[in-house]
Amino acid sequence: MNVAITADTLKIIQWLEPREDIDAALRRVLENEIRRRLAAYELTNRTFQRKYGLTLAEFETGNIVEQRGYSYEVENDCHNWDQAVDGIETLRAALRRLLEPQ
Repeated sequence: MNVAITADTLKIIQWLEPREDIDAALRRVLENEIRRRLAAYELTNRTFQRKYGLTLAEFETGNIVEQRGYSYEVENDCHNWDQAVDGIETLRAALRRLLEPQ
């Protein structure tokens, strides 16, 4: 695999994570970004759990969208909630891979 990092990008990475090992610095920057996105998705998940008093699985099996008359708000919530739960799973897997010993 051919990898190229511009000098400007390298400076920013080293500014964010001052380390000798650029791979370790970049992995730390990636870890922080994954954790930031994960926190946002987890907040979205908790918000909808509080709003509906259910988990996403319960919401879907309970046909809540249908029960609420297919309103735009409920359908939109369902879509955003599903995206958040999928994002949580995806990001947790990525974080596990990133944190595995090299």
